[in-house]
Amino acid sequence: MEEIKKRYVFTSLEKTLPLFIESIGYNPYELSFSRPDGYPYFHWLQTVEGEGTVTFSGQNSTLKAGNGVLLMPFTPHSYSPSNDKWSTMYLTFGGAAVDAILDSLEINYSALYAETNKDLFAALVENMIINVEKMPEFSGLEFSNDLYHFIIKLKKYGKINNQPSLSQYYAKISPVVNWIERKYADNIGLPEMAEQGKMSPQYLNTLFRDTFGISPYSFLIQIRIRESKKHLISNYNASLKEISKLVGFNDVSHFVATFRKKEGMTPAKYRSLHQSQKIEIY
Repeated sequence: MEEIKKRYVFTSLEKTLPLFIESIGYNPYELSFSRPDGYPYFHWLQTVEGEGTVTFSGQNSTLKAGNGVLLMPFTPHSYSPSNDKWSTMYLTFGGAAVDAILDSLEINYSALYAETNKDLFAALVENMIINVEKMPEFSGLEFSNDLYHFIIKLKKYGKINNQPSLSQYYAKISPVVNWIERKYADNIGLPEMAEQGKMSPQYLNTLFRDTFGISPYSFLIQIRIRESKKHLISNYNASLKEISKLVGFNDVSHFVATFRKKEGMTPAKYRSLHQSQKIEIY
């Protein structure tokens, strides 16, 4: 791709579509950014050349060529170049069905990715940029199709958190993951999870860390926070106390404190930000 910065923002979002692209671009010289409140849409950022450092969920990670990061909406994060030149491509997106699609593919969480098919992700994003440039009339429906294709490829060819045998690890804990998805609102902990997986708590903890980079309990909290976001947005009249009970927190103060720690803001602020749909374009 030419060494020219490119950014396309779609202001007339076809929000009734199952998937839509909010912005897409290429930056031959990526800069340092800090977004303490995150971004209102799903955000994919990948390295084309050089390398950079990305920080989210309290972790610093290096993005080398072929690596990318998928960030959930409103996830506090920052990134900066690690050397003189850090070239990146990015994609921000949303849609009526995006959560359901990512849930079904079991990738609805912020994570690092490494491609197993060289330059595949860059080629997919570059092709979408070319379509924007050559065909201004390219419809939202066609972009929705391209985005779905990208997400499927991300699932198929992306190694989450650089784990070389993720599928093998996941096969062992998938019954526990599915059970947590059903029972997250109940009073459950590591002993109950281990019982479901028919393994020791210590081994279950190891498998979760190898697969997702977090403990089983942290995974449970992540699911509860994810579900609370849905309630905060879709059920605006529900109180924080009601929502905290719906997603499995014993008291509202624990819910608020955990939400703030994970998301960098209170549930009330998250609700307000999403309702106002204020977007900062960088």
